[in-house]
Amino acid sequence: MIEVQNLSKKYGPFTAVDDVSFKAESGEILGFLGPNGAGKTTTMRIITGYMPASEGKATVAGFDVFDQPLEAKRRTGYLPETPPLYPDMTVREYLRFVAKIKGVRGSIDTRVEGVMRKTWIADMANRHCGKLSKGYRQRVGLAQALIHEPEVLVLDEPTAGLDPKQIIETRQLIRELAGTHTIVLSTHILPEVAQTCQKVVIINKGKVVAIDTPDALTERLRGAVTMFVQAQGPAEDVQRALQSVHGVVRVNTSDTRGDVSSFDVDSEKGADVRRDVAAAVVRGGWGLLELRPMRMSLEDIFLSLTTEELATEDAHMEAALPSEPAAGSEGGANA
Repeated sequence: MIEVQNLSKKYGPFTAVDDVSFKAESGEILGFLGPNGAGKTTTMRIITGYMPASEGKATVAGFDVFDQPLEAKRRTGYLPETPPLYPDMTVREYLRFVAKIKGVRGSIDTRVEGVMRKTWIADMANRHCGKLSKGYRQRVGLAQALIHEPEVLVLDEPTAGLDPKQIIETRQLIRELAGTHTIVLSTHILPEVAQTCQKVVIINKGKVVAIDTPDALTERLRGAVTMFVQAQGPAEDVQRALQSVHGVVRVNTSDTRGDVSSFDVDSEKGADVRRDVAAAVVRGGWGLLELRPMRMSLEDIFLSLTTEELATEDAHMEAALPSEPAAGSEGGANA
């Protein structure tokens, strides 16, 4: 597992990472989410021992990154934002070289062939790294992170530069690696976290603004459970029927086309009204075309959290500013 406690990194007066704490349990995929410049890459470099922290503590698989760096690095696979490839080596030569310097035991050739198959680069084994496309360079970078079968994987933007098919394949690979590896996935791509991660850490301006599962963050911010209901029938009559269901607190008509209408149905927190909502539509003699829960996207969650943080900062700054003297006061007259 990975545990980060009160981690900070300062460059002179600038604080890139500010008192960051989080934990990734064994076998878990943790999404480290934030906009460009939020401090994600700096945090990843500290966790992997590439950069010292100004303050705080980080442990990987039970080993302190600062006090026991070699033991921590032996158990860590790292894919940086720019994969560390040697352009004059072929893919096979490069992976053999990485396997040797990482102390891989047993048959290196067997390990290299296996990791090339796993990351879909076997067809490029004899191609020089400098002649690979960006997508293949990214996959070779993932292969070098996996070559020594580490307990912990730290992946910084692992799907950058991949085409849609490769992105789907890489996400599937990451999900398959969970359980045997603890994974920290750093990204600013919101669907990446939603489709891959079990827990989310949202960071903004170097500070953690939320830690939770995607579902729990959605529930916390929305406050009520919302369902999408599409029915065939008179819009006003259907809306009244839905509003009368016990546990429903609000019904909004989101779209009407002919005799087909769509509704956003908010229910009380903890109330499951799906069966009763469906029954209300059927009793009215209308056609129930669709009924499904609606989730806030991670984009909605991130914007909500970071906007709230910005508003709080602005309020504190405004409160700290001296108030202007009222018109006609002594201060105003002297001015």
